Amino acid sequence: MRPILVRYPEGPVESAVEADALDAALNVNAVLVRGPLFGVAAQDAGEAPRWRVVVAVEASCPQHARDSLNSLLWFRAKDEAQSTAERRALLAAVTRLESQRVDELTVLGIRYRVVRAEEYAGLGPDGIEQPRPTDPEPAAPNWDRGARDARIDDGLILDPEAPVTPLQAAEQLALRDLDYAGARFPEDVRRNSQKALTTHPDVMLLPPVFRIVEKDGPGWKVGSGAHATAHDTRKTLDFSLTWFEPRQRGLIPWDADDRTLDARTVAAEGTDPAAGELAEYVQAADRLRTERANRIEVGGTVYQICRARRLLRWGPDGPEGPRPSDTNNHPPSQLHPYLDDDGNVHYDHENEKA
Repeated sequence: MRPILVRYPEGPVESAVEADALDAALNVNAVLVRGPLFGVAAQDAGEAPRWRVVVAVEASCPQHARDSLNSLLWFRAKDEAQSTAERRALLAAVTRLESQRVDELTVLGIRYRVVRAEEYAGLGPDGIEQPRPTDPEPAAPNWDRGARDARIDDGLILDPEAPVTPLQAAEQLALRDLDYAGARFPEDVRRNSQKALTTHPDVMLLPPVFRIVEKDGPGWKVGSGAHATAHDTRKTLDFSLTWFEPRQRGLIPWDADDRTLDARTVAAEGTDPAAGELAEYVQAADRLRTERANRIEVGGTVYQICRARRLLRWGPDGPEGPRPSDTNNHPPSQLHPYLDDDGNVHYDHENEKA
């Protein structure tokens, strides 16, 4: 195990973040482990032990991360290669990724690895942890559905030797022995989880992500993908409540494909028979905008913004990759048109590679 270097919080903002982390730690009585997430990290020559995230650690399946690496290298060959030799090297890696489950490869001196993190959330007396007061929020929220405030893991550097704050160190120590031990997990999952405690004994905490969780019965279920900020998650929930759910529940017809036709516009007109029921969705969505609410109830369903955390295991050779028991949803395949050595894209090409 590497020693953990602890430093004082820097300035009043980080001190407030640290105080929030302490409050959260004192309020947690259980940890809910959702399962693994996957992304891609790269290590430049001479940069060990540091890695940089080039594909956000948010995919639910290792093959999704491999596919993202496939696309990253294909577009690099198409748009950035400075010579035929560079393009050939990149396309050779793409060819491997199209037919093999490759979790690590080196291209043009850069080492790429599919990495695995564990997603979990704190559970306290008030339920699943919500965003903290010091989590970043835009000063002027942008509710444009096409805009995003931030990208997950954008520019993130993984440095196992970087000093951490006292609460970060405490969480790392507390989670070093986290593994799958329940009888509901298959035996190979438990075995690989136990093995990882030895092969990758250290842990690194990644920035939190935010999701919608919903409950219309005894348990919670995930209602959205991961977002980098709580605001972007509220924006997704706002869209779901005003556009998707009304269609899902038959209050607005699916063939009304105008993106601007939603619960707000129909309720404002007041002539549609469903206007009264749609107004309930509008009121709930408006709370997201006016109150920055993190928990609302509408139509018999409770929606909450969940603050999810991610733990990356680390060994002597760097971050952990996929485990043999991790499930792949689909096989490798060709994702892009044929790109020749001169950088020309052939959309109608079928057998030229062979």
